[in-house]
Amino acid sequence: MTVATELDLDSLSIRQVNAALQGAEEGAFRVLHAGGAHALACGLNATLDVTIDGHAGYYCAGMNKHASVTVMGNAGTGCAENIMSGQVRVQRDVSQSLAASGHGGLVVVEGSASARAGISMKGVDIVVGGDVGHMSGFMAQTGRLVVLGDSGSDLGDSIYEAQIYVRGAVASLGADCVEKPMAEEHTASLAELLARAGFDADATSFRRFGSARKLYHFSIDNMEDY
Repeated sequence: MTVATELDLDSLSIRQVNAALQGAEEGAFRVLHAGGAHALACGLNATLDVTIDGHAGYYCAGMNKHASVTVMGNAGTGCAENIMSGQVRVQRDVSQSLAASGHGGLVVVEGSASARAGISMKGVDIVVGGDVGHMSGFMAQTGRLVVLGDSGSDLGDSIYEAQIYVRGAVASLGADCVEKPMAEEHTASLAELLARAGFDADATSFRRFGSARKLYHFSIDNMEDY
C-alpha cells in the first residue's frame, strides 16, 4: 500500500503545496487542513493521487492532466476548470461553473452542483449525484453531463454536440435544447459511465437531451431563438 506524502497547509503556503505537487512525477499526496483554500492542486501534469482533506475554495484542480484528485468536502467556483484528462472527485457539493471548458477526463460530484455546471464543456464527462443549477450545459460543445437528481432552468442553453442525461425533473430547457430518444447505444454508454463514476443507477431511468441544431448557422427564421 502506497503511503501518501502529507502536505500541511498549517505550515506550508498554497504556493509551496502546489509547487510540490507540480514537481512530482508520481506518487500519492494528502493535503491537510485545506480550510477552503483557493487554487489547490492546480496545473497537475502527472499520474498523481491527490486527496484534499477538507473543503476546497475556488478553482480547485484546475487545468488537471493525468492526476486523480479527491476533495473530501465541498469545492467552490470553477472546480476542475479546463480539465484535460485524469479524474476529479468531490465527495460533497460544488459551487457554480463546475468543470468549465473541460476538454477531457472525468469529473464526479457525489453531492449537488450549482449554476452553470459544464459550461462550454469540450469533451469532459461530468457525473453529478445530486442536482444541478440553472444554465447547466450552457454552450456545451462535446462531452457528457449526467445528473442523477434534478436540473434547474435553461438546461443546455445554446448546446452544440454534447449529450445531457437527467434522471430527475428538468425545470426548463434552454434555447435550442430538446429531449432526444434513448437508443440502446446511449443506454449502454451511460451505464458504463455511471459504473466508472461509482454510481449504482439504472441507465434506462434517464432522459437524454441535446441540440435541435437550429442555432448552428444564423437564420432570420430563427431570430426569436437567439
